[in-house]
Amino acid sequence: MSDTSPEASAEDQAPEGSLARSSAVMAAGTIVSRLLGFARAALLASAVGIGLAADTFQVANTLPNQFYLLLAGGVLNAVLVPQITKASTHADGGDRFVNRLITLSLALLLGATLVVTAAAPLLVRLFSQGWGSTTLGLATAFALICLPQVFFYGLYTLLGQVLNARGRFAAYMWAPVLANLVGIVGLVWFRLAYTKNVPVEQWTGPMVLLLAGSATLGVVAQAVALWLPLRRIGFRYRPVWGFRGVGLGSASRVAVWTFAAVAVSQLGFIVTSKVMTRAGDLLAERHEVGAGISAYGYAFLLFMLPHSLFTVSLVTALFTRLSQSAHRGDDAEVVSDLGRGLRMPAVLLLPATVAVGVLGPQVARAAFPGNSHAETMAIAGVMVAMMTGLVPFGWLYLVQRVFYAYEDAKTPFLLQVLVTVVACAINLTALVAAPSRAGVIVGLGQTVSNLAAALVGFALLRRRLGPLRLAPAVRVYVRLAVASLVAAVPTLVLVWLLGRLGVDAERWSGAAVELALGGGVFVAVALGVAHTLRVEEVGQLLDPVTRRLRRRPA
Repeated sequence: MSDTSPEASAEDQAPEGSLARSSAVMAAGTIVSRLLGFARAALLASAVGIGLAADTFQVANTLPNQFYLLLAGGVLNAVLVPQITKASTHADGGDRFVNRLITLSLALLLGATLVVTAAAPLLVRLFSQGWGSTTLGLATAFALICLPQVFFYGLYTLLGQVLNARGRFAAYMWAPVLANLVGIVGLVWFRLAYTKNVPVEQWTGPMVLLLAGSATLGVVAQAVALWLPLRRIGFRYRPVWGFRGVGLGSASRVAVWTFAAVAVSQLGFIVTSKVMTRAGDLLAERHEVGAGISAYGYAFLLFMLPHSLFTVSLVTALFTRLSQSAHRGDDAEVVSDLGRGLRMPAVLLLPATVAVGVLGPQVARAAFPGNSHAETMAIAGVMVAMMTGLVPFGWLYLVQRVFYAYEDAKTPFLLQVLVTVVACAINLTALVAAPSRAGVIVGLGQTVSNLAAALVGFALLRRRLGPLRLAPAVRVYVRLAVASLVAAVPTLVLVWLLGRLGVDAERWSGAAVELALGGGVFVAVALGVAHTLRVEEVGQLLDPVTRRLRRRPA
């Protein structure tokens, strides 16, 4: 029997209300950070364009993220962070133990940061192809200022986990907002002080320091900002040395395979970076505007937006259910949640894929208003190629989480190897194509590799779980595809009519008008047709709206 007393109800509801408030605060921080991140990317594109100089900064500012991902996937997330969480259960709150962990972590981070910073010239060469001495020199100067970010990314993660272990989540989610604000201030300053698209050979020391320094200062502010909430909860850091008892020997096989998957992914990115930097260099030699590594980065940012908002959010919510069902050995429930995870995001992701195919240039123009038409088309071409694989990318993400629910990290590692091998093979074909087509080839390589790995993943899941009962999901995808293709027709007609009426899509205002009106028509027609075709998930999405309309008095 359940306890239904008022006291029990109050006790049960309070934690739920607290959790809801914490979730709302964290979600708000994530949304604000993403919006500011887009504003920051738009300002960067406006300030330095997508040419060779932009490519040098893109490579340099990406290096800290690549090495931090290796550290985060290895020592930090696999070993030290779980130990910090466990330490919160100690009698004294685990302060001494946590101080020892932080001291060890900071020593490791500092050592790693010094090594990668000293290796900046070699790393720039590793992640680029075809650059001359002047270009390499500029990229190396950027890298020397950006690579110290590795230490502060790690510090942010460590301090954030200490806060999370003590039930303080807000500061960790809102600190990236500060990083973006600092970066935006630096970019506005740069945009006001210097002209756009400065050639590589005309960059000066103050220009390099302002652009790279503001990016690094933002990461520093993000980490340092967590000290104040730590002090408020009474935590005081004091260096405690000693390596025994910190959990270095407790890394599980799951952690090892997860780290290996991250490492393979980073090796694949080296190939991508070399292909795209070579393309950017050749385009610069020919005085052509096209997609280099910076344009690839902007396109990937747009590609990841719907994935992170829809697929990641849903699968994160499903993962707990998947893990619980897997732990109970309830394979049937896992299969049911797998189908749900395939169908629900499709209502938005599949129409989004077709919509970007129709309105890709307008999306790129609206997102990056400071770019020229040629720069916009370069970004749009790569983005459309990537977006064709938005749905398979989500499939693979879900499949990997199902394996993780069974504490199987080896299979996701093997799937990541497949992704990397297929993508690299396709990317290398760009070396024999025109440099203006390299970005599209790389984008398609991402699509094909994720599709191949997702299909293999489904086959492996079927071997493990038996029939996956995918027929309902297939029917949903077919009906959504039909609805989206039907919606594309009036959208194209409307865009054509707007052009005939004088709306100039090469201008930001014209692109925004076409995107707003065309996107509105597309969404209305696609969802309407899908609802008519009895796609239940669309009905669930529209139900709150239709109920309100039915309640209105005549």
